[in-house]
Amino acid sequence: MASLKAEVLLREFNYNGVRIPDPAPQMSVEQVRDLLTPTYPEIATATLTGPEDTGTTLRYTFSRAIGSKG
Repeated sequence: MASLKAEVLLREFNYNGVRIPDPAPQMSVEQVRDLLTPTYPEIATATLTGPEDTGTTLRYTFSRAIGSKG
């Protein structure tokens, strides 16, 4: 009988080509967004996609919202 091996994948966040390691694994993705907003203000309105399994990490990507100013 084959045994199963469970592994915890680390999270990583990407924004504008920058890889951001998970600042706190116990935080929700929305809490991480709030934590990163002072450094990357555009993240507050960015679209979040993911997680994408890269084999070693779960990658979340923030994409800038595209729109016109009113």
